[in-house]
Amino acid sequence: MIATWNERYRSEVIGLWNREAVKDSYKEMTEEDFSRIFTDHANFDPACTFVWLEEGRVTGFACGCAGDELPLGDVAGYITCIVLDSDSEKQARYAALLNAMEQRFLELGKKQAEVLFFNPMQLPWYIPDTDRHEHNNAPGVPVGSGLHQFLLQEGYAERATQCAMYLKLGAFEVPESILAKEEKAAADGYTVELLDTAKHSGIAEMLDTLGNPLWKREIGGSAESGTPVVIAAHEGKTVGFAGPVIRQPNGRGYFAGIGVMPEHEGHGLGSSLFFRLCEAFQNIGTDYMSLYTGSNNPAIRIYEKAGFQTVKTFAIMRKELV
Repeated sequence: MIATWNERYRSEVIGLWNREAVKDSYKEMTEEDFSRIFTDHANFDPACTFVWLEEGRVTGFACGCAGDELPLGDVAGYITCIVLDSDSEKQARYAALLNAMEQRFLELGKKQAEVLFFNPMQLPWYIPDTDRHEHNNAPGVPVGSGLHQFLLQEGYAERATQCAMYLKLGAFEVPESILAKEEKAAADGYTVELLDTAKHSGIAEMLDTLGNPLWKREIGGSAESGTPVVIAAHEGKTVGFAGPVIRQPNGRGYFAGIGVMPEHEGHGLGSSLFFRLCEAFQNIGTDYMSLYTGSNNPAIRIYEKAGFQTVKTFAIMRKELV
């Protein structure tokens, strides 16, 4: 039978996660992790969180979330996970748990179900063939996983593929080709360097032009707090950024993204920003970097040139519910 969330299921669900979800490289859960990712999260919905009970024992767990304030939130609900015991009859249980989530989305007035990186409930996972290096968020469902195959069978369309990319730092160097680009750009009045608010102006205007709320919050906040950010400037006015430059406790380099104002594209600034970001991470003792990008994003060539390799792929999926 299916039951909606109750705290009495917590320890069994954590045990299930640590037996089964880890097989798809997801990071194991502690009590603290489970609270942070699920039950204490602002978008946690007990009515959209389900367990499958077999003779009173938890053998399945599913969680989704919604929120009008989220990207696509006015029309979409997000599937966070469906985890089943390996001894379960998976097809029927997948279907039952998925249907329960979809029905909850319909109750909330949503018209589609999404597996997408905008889901605010972020699931960390381990990067294959590393010393437990981890990425902080799964940008979709792992390609080839049991859930991926099931969603395809249930009419979910695979809308894009996200490539998870990884670089171990330690011997990174900015190549001569980037130095040559920077020299050429300098002749046109451009520089790429760490933000110095006494020297550089216009960061708020740049962020307004780029129009990304996450960047505005994180990069604007970093500029105000003094957290390092790599910027591109034209005659002292900020026209692009990469960062912030933060080494996380697990050794990973955290950054929100890279952006260049459209009217200043064509000078190699995106490449230079990214390479200087890698250099800045290495300079503060960062162990590794990881990121994800669309398989058709031209920026993937910049990442590969810097030494990044695709280590895992995730599917972005959608189903129309009405």
